[in-house]
Amino acid sequence: MTPIRLYLSNDSSSRAAGAEQLADAWRDRSEIQLIHTSSRGAFFLEPMVERDTPGGREAWFNVRPNDLPRIVAGVGGTKVAEIPFLQQQTRFTFANFGITEPLALDEYQSRGGFKGLAVAQSLSPEAIVDALRLSGLRGRGGAAFPVWKKWQVAQQTESEQKYVVANADEGDAGTYSDRMMMEGDPFRLIEGMMICARAIGATRGYLYCRYEYPAAAWAMQFAIQKAREADLFDCDDYPFDLEVVIGAGSYVCGEETALLESLEGRRGVVLAKPPYPAVSGLYGKPTIVSNVLTFATLPNILAQGGAWHASLGTEGSRGTMALQIGGRVKQPGLVEVPFGLTLRDVLDRFGGGMAPGARLKAVQVGGPLGSLFPESQLDIPICYDAFAGAGAILGHGGIVVYDAETDMVDLARHFMAFTADESCGKCTPCRVGSVRGREILERIQSGQGTSEDLMLLSDLGETMKSASLCALGGRAPYPVLTAIEHFPEEFRLKAKG
Repeated sequence: MTPIRLYLSNDSSSRAAGAEQLADAWRDRSEIQLIHTSSRGAFFLEPMVERDTPGGREAWFNVRPNDLPRIVAGVGGTKVAEIPFLQQQTRFTFANFGITEPLALDEYQSRGGFKGLAVAQSLSPEAIVDALRLSGLRGRGGAAFPVWKKWQVAQQTESEQKYVVANADEGDAGTYSDRMMMEGDPFRLIEGMMICARAIGATRGYLYCRYEYPAAAWAMQFAIQKAREADLFDCDDYPFDLEVVIGAGSYVCGEETALLESLEGRRGVVLAKPPYPAVSGLYGKPTIVSNVLTFATLPNILAQGGAWHASLGTEGSRGTMALQIGGRVKQPGLVEVPFGLTLRDVLDRFGGGMAPGARLKAVQVGGPLGSLFPESQLDIPICYDAFAGAGAILGHGGIVVYDAETDMVDLARHFMAFTADESCGKCTPCRVGSVRGREILERIQSGQGTSEDLMLLSDLGETMKSASLCALGGRAPYPVLTAIEHFPEEFRLKAKG
């Protein structure tokens, strides 16, 4: 009897939800063949087990070891194509997720992998940059800078050595798309970095992975070795090699100059700009530093054309965005959709609304430096320009939902304490301002604060915004000040003076 092939996610979040226990329990079952895939990102359904049927893949949700008999019998499954959470998405960057084995190079190639690189190899470096210009791609790491502009500067800067660096120091609360990409489709990231190397003339690349992602680092190292063995890096006109470097757990190393300082073996400290890394970066050479998802978006753009990518999304935000929904919602998980849906649409259609018994209080987008949105402001379109106009950031696409039980004073203190802990100390507004901000909020927390303290917080925040060296200090006041703006009574009740 031929074993039945069952597909189980090997993603870290899936394993944490129980997939590892299933694998252990079923490993020696002769009636099945267990295939470890990447995750579809529907973490509220994990562990999710799939099998092939004449009508396509079917899935079983929240599976336990004793569910195996009904899965083998084909009883109670749901067609994957009919799962609403997945059905309503537009997946391009995450198109392979849940389908392929992450470290199977042949599977990646069979689904169009390395076609984008082949197109890039047929083009001049200038033509590659032109394709990126036409695509309208902006960096997916937070700053949202037009990618082609950085590439053009690095391309036109004369140097005997240039570098490509992937920023995988994914430290924002509620974000995990970079980790999923490294664990679940590592060859896509490698391909994107090679396309960039071709465009700017780089022969060396580094992937800077955060310390807390051991599984992702291992997957990337394994995939890089397989790429070497397949001679994918050995191009006559531009040989390339890639190395994984593990960070030491510093949030500020998500900033490109601090990351490069760390790569060179020094303490991760933000540097004043200019010069920008595209001119003088790693070891003083032209360097492109981009987020993991920026690189992972490139293969489709080169394979399908810049105009194809520009046809998706909005005027100022082209393509799709990977949103990561977490907090007090029914359906946490990864969502890829074109820019333009409202925050409310995303939470209702994909988040499934609030968790049972919870009432929405606020939504934070963009990590611990992101602004807070009350329920009345959820109709904002998810695009860079709309968020910038609201004094907010889309950042890396993390969405965290807070319920009515959340104490906003406590939350504000937490955000400012985070900045105080993570500041590199290079500039006074961030180093000192974050500590003073935390102290003021602790006074308010304890009932010892005054109304003057609220005014002082506002003044301090404006100073940090305008005078900090990088976004850590410059953005730190936003969650605090928006908490005070939208929930003033909570602060006034504790600051009675």
